[in-house]
Amino acid sequence: MKAIKTYITLLLILTGSTLAAQVQFEAKVSKKTLGVNERIRVDFEMNVDGDNFSIADFAGFQVVAGPNHSISRSWVNGKRSFSKKFTYILQPTSKGNKKIKQATMQYQGETYKSIPINIVVTNAVDVPKDPNDPTNIINDNMFFVAEISNANPYLNEPISITYKLYFSKNIAVRNYDILDTPKYNDFWSNDIPIKGYPLQQGTFKGKPFYYYVFKKIVLYPQKSGSLTIKPYSINVFVDVPTNRRDIFGQRMYKKAEKSLTAGSRKINVKALPEAGKPESFTGAVGSFDFNVEVSRNSLSASESLQAKVQVKGNGNLKLFELPKLNVPSSLEAYDPERDTKVATSLRGMRGSVVDNYTLVPQYRGKYPIPALSFSYFDPKTESYRTVNSEEIVIDVIDGPMNNALASSNGNANTKQAVMLNPNQFRGFKVNANLVSIDQTDFFKSSWFYWLLLGPLLLIPIAMLVMKKKRAIDNDIQGSKIRKANKLAKKYLSTAKKNLGNQEAFYVSLEKALHNYLKAKLNIETSDFSKEKIIALLKDRNVEETAIAEFINLLKACEFARYTPSSTDAMKQDYDKAVNTLSTIDKQF
Repeated sequence: MKAIKTYITLLLILTGSTLAAQVQFEAKVSKKTLGVNERIRVDFEMNVDGDNFSIADFAGFQVVAGPNHSISRSWVNGKRSFSKKFTYILQPTSKGNKKIKQATMQYQGETYKSIPINIVVTNAVDVPKDPNDPTNIINDNMFFVAEISNANPYLNEPISITYKLYFSKNIAVRNYDILDTPKYNDFWSNDIPIKGYPLQQGTFKGKPFYYYVFKKIVLYPQKSGSLTIKPYSINVFVDVPTNRRDIFGQRMYKKAEKSLTAGSRKINVKALPEAGKPESFTGAVGSFDFNVEVSRNSLSASESLQAKVQVKGNGNLKLFELPKLNVPSSLEAYDPERDTKVATSLRGMRGSVVDNYTLVPQYRGKYPIPALSFSYFDPKTESYRTVNSEEIVIDVIDGPMNNALASSNGNANTKQAVMLNPNQFRGFKVNANLVSIDQTDFFKSSWFYWLLLGPLLLIPIAMLVMKKKRAIDNDIQGSKIRKANKLAKKYLSTAKKNLGNQEAFYVSLEKALHNYLKAKLNIETSDFSKEKIIALLKDRNVEETAIAEFINLLKACEFARYTPSSTDAMKQDYDKAVNTLSTIDKQF
């Protein structure tokens, strides 16, 4: 009996050792010695379908690409082989001795670790350019630039920036991803909308290129001196040609990606000259017309007229104050209403700004409105200009007289008699039209009994409502589901409101899809992976077509981050989301 137990123990040990020996997990590198300007390929390969692959970091290296995930299976002479690989492309950040750290993965509850690899990074080496290397092709045939209309403007003079992606005709741009948007500190900025991204032809560095316009913006510098425009960075996904051809003789293309940056730019802003600056100058820069006009010059007391102070032309129309209208005390003036009609193009703002005053005279007589002065700086002539309006006289032909009692010797301390306008209180109702109340007997009336018995009838209803509320409050899980359902409906309605605004629409749509799953599957956002979503929906017996539609919606939200989308496409995605959620809800 003891011999049998010993045999079984040895058999289990040998079996476990055999199984452990079957699992292989190792790290492989393309080279162990390289120059600081070279790159290295690292493969973490396993012969089983392990999970939870991870590596802490690549200290001393910059990850250029990866991780790229690949799986291969083969069956040769009755023998099955399996390989799962995670690949990285690394660029060393400095010279010295580096180390590819240990990576881990899990298989059948066991954790496996790779062996660290020592790497030696030397001085930069001469690397000949490979004409078939996609990176070299992109570097020589693709450029991302910021074209600035004027690098030496005056304060508050408009400048425009156009961001263009130039590329040669043999490169096909598939899509892009924005990495970092520029910051326009110390500038007033206004984006110029771009309708689609039409492919255009032009020249760059004296050579013909295709180009896309990524962004147009108009800037108004708000302080003088040297100002910096931060860089704009994108990641472009392209197809580049190779020297290989297919069986039909057609040139084959290879997918590649490249990070491009329109570097930071310096803008030298000139201060406005102090010499000759008018007192009426309030910061207007450009070329303007100025006028003051009234809707009518003759009217009766207690009637009203409109006075308009208008500036129109080209310049910083939204960035200065209009002159204030001065009127006699006998003209009651209300606070002006601002009317702005301004369009912004690459040349800057163009249009008009108007302050509309409502004036109401109180007495009969003639009242002058003094002339106003408006000053602006013209950057073309580099000089100040002042425009004066004409004096306007308002003739009040009907109304009470202003019987002012002035001393005969013209004493400055003048007292005026108070004259009441007979129409001053015409807005008040002086006839009350009081009606007597019918004195019926309330006691023992139908209203009396309703008010007496009503509270007794409400007691059982209140008890049912309270019982239902306690049940809802105790149902914590149900409360979470209802809250998530409500949130999903909210985001779906928000997505509908954002139709036409691509970024806001797809952000709202993605949140709605996530909150729906939180409600129905009771999972947290951190658990959202497409594989897990598919598995959970299958467990709930949801049809594969509905699952595929749901996953396609999630992919559409991801692709929308770097792919232009029309309003019709957004409407289709919204309708698809409504139908898909309805279908899945019925199948749960």
